[in-house]
Amino acid sequence: MTKDTGIDPSVPPSGAGCVECDADGGWWFHLRRCAQCGHIGCCDDSPAKHATAHFRDTGHPVIRSYEPGEAWFWNFETSELYESGPALAPPTSHPADQPTPGPAGRVPANWVAILREA
Repeated sequence: MTKDTGIDPSVPPSGAGCVECDADGGWWFHLRRCAQCGHIGCCDDSPAKHATAHFRDTGHPVIRSYEPGEAWFWNFETSELYESGPALAPPTSHPADQPTPGPAGRVPANWVAILREA
């Protein structure tokens, strides 16, 4: 990955889950981390798509997967996927015991059907 603007390796993530889903009592499929400010949002396969909304609201272009074992980055402005990039402040993923989809207790029993309809 080239040196992209929009990456601040010193900023920690905003928490263990999607900021907006946690505030609204919602749920997510996968999580993404803003590489500039640390905001955690849900992916575009999630019902609310908060990571993309964060990019649209702030202009912060680069996200990193916030899933255990994944280190890829995505640049919204250039539509480029990077297999890896700079090390970001820990933690690098949501807690391993947090289920996917998550969080525990808020995922509806028919979540697969909900995602298929979206």
